[in-house]
Amino acid sequence: MSVGFSVEDRVARVTLDRPDRMNAVDAATEQELETIWREIEGRDDISCVVLTGAGERAFCAGADLKGGSDSSGLDYWAASRVNGFGGLAFRRSLDVPIIARVNGFALGGGFEMVLGCDIVIAAETARFGLPEARVGRMPLDGGMVLLQRKIAFNRAMAVMLTGRQFSASEMAGFGVVNEVVPVVELDTAVDRWVADIVACAPLSLRAIKQTVNRTGHLSPAEAQALRTPALIKALQSEDALEGVAAFQQKRAPVWRGR
Repeated sequence: MSVGFSVEDRVARVTLDRPDRMNAVDAATEQELETIWREIEGRDDISCVVLTGAGERAFCAGADLKGGSDSSGLDYWAASRVNGFGGLAFRRSLDVPIIARVNGFALGGGFEMVLGCDIVIAAETARFGLPEARVGRMPLDGGMVLLQRKIAFNRAMAVMLTGRQFSASEMAGFGVVNEVVPVVELDTAVDRWVADIVACAPLSLRAIKQTVNRTGHLSPAEAQALRTPALIKALQSEDALEGVAAFQQKRAPVWRGR
């Protein structure tokens, strides 16, 4: 197994576990990730996902160019990967908040996976980049289509057209990274964000993310009028009543996910 997966206290932890390859993703790892994302989608006991890489050097260095594939760039591009790199870059069916715990290099597909996360916490030593053009390739699995939609055009083009590596602080300035911390404080920072998310009603979290996922292409009026299944479920839930009652009674709510 090249991906670690565990669930505890409503938090799923997904860890790319190929530190000797800087957690680069090969075909087998890609399939493991797809299986994990589908399992998370089918469970109702998860409120938050933390995605990271094993070891201290890398979050994910992208595709494993030494993974034994002899396919051409055209073959790679033609293959169907509807959810982008790692099954995550532009996945729209996963309605659980995802935090990227970026502990080192996030390059190529690794950066594309970061772009597929909702919140990004990075160590000061982390480095980000889309170096594909430097090896005669392109960021096909999300980079070219996602980055220009997330940050200013000229900044996105600077990342893609130079293949440079950017620091965590630079990416925070671009708006990609939410918080930058010393590497020794990375887990503390991630746990703080996790606690804030898990404190929210599970059905509300799903309704918010599902609505965001399903309405990005719509006008504000069209998005407001869309009644997503998760939104209706949350509005009619016991938790919706519990949240108001807890506020009125000045106590912590007890979420039941129904």
